[in-house]
Amino acid sequence: MVWGYALTSVIIVSVLSLVGVLALAMKKDFLKKILLILVAFSAGALIGGAFLHLLPEAVEIVGSFNTAISLYLFFGILLFFILEKFLRWRHCHDIDCDRHPKHLGTMNLVGDAAHNFIDGVLIGSSYLVSIPLGITVTIAVIAHEIPQELGDFGVLLHSGFKIKKAIIYNFLSALTAVVGTVVALLIGTRIESFIYLMLPLTAGGFIYIALSGLVPELHKEKGAGKSLIQLVAFVAGFTIMYLLLLFG
Repeated sequence: MVWGYALTSVIIVSVLSLVGVLALAMKKDFLKKILLILVAFSAGALIGGAFLHLLPEAVEIVGSFNTAISLYLFFGILLFFILEKFLRWRHCHDIDCDRHPKHLGTMNLVGDAAHNFIDGVLIGSSYLVSIPLGITVTIAVIAHEIPQELGDFGVLLHSGFKIKKAIIYNFLSALTAVVGTVVALLIGTRIESFIYLMLPLTAGGFIYIALSGLVPELHKEKGAGKSLIQLVAFVAGFTIMYLLLLFG
C-alpha cells in the first residue's frame, strides 16, 4: 500500500509541475515578452529554495548548523563552478554561443534534477512514517514545484532551447523525483544521511546558478522600467518560497 501511495503521489507531482509550463508555452508572443521576467523570478526562487528550504532541512536533520553543512554548501558551489567551466568550454565552439548562454540551461537542468530527486526522497520517506504525512509532504512539494518549474522553463528558453525541447527536458528532470521515491522506499530509514549530504550540495548549486548565471544575465538589461520589473519578479520568486515556508 505504501508503494502505491508513494509512487502515485510522485507521478502526480511530476505531471502537475508541468501544467503551468504547458499553458505558458501555448502563448508564444506573450512568452517572448516575459522571458527575462521569468529568469528574474527563477533567480529569486532558487535563492529562496536554497536558504529557506534546503539548508533549514539539512539543519533540522542534524539539529544545528555545523561546519559540515558549510563545507557541503561550498562543495555544491564548487561543483557547479567546475560544471560551468566545462560547459562553457564545450559550447564555445558553437557559432551562437555568445548570443545564447546555453550552459545556464544545462546547469539549471542538473540542479533541478537533483532538487526533484530530493523531493522524491522526501515523499518516499514521509510515506514510510505514515500515509497522512506522505500526503501532506506531497501537497507541499506540489506547491513549490509549480512556481519553480515556471522559472526553470524561462531559463531554458533564455538559454536557447526550443519550446518543445525545453518542455521535454523539464519533464525528464521532473522524473528524477520518481527515482528518489523508489530509492527512499528501498533504503528506508538509512536514506537520512544521504539527504543530509544532498541538501546543502543542491543548495550550493542553486545559489551558484542564481548569482553567477542568472543575475548577470539580468544586468544586461539597461532600461530603468524593465529593470524595475525584473527586480519585482526577483523579489516575488523569493517571496513565494517564503510564503510556502509559512503556510506549507
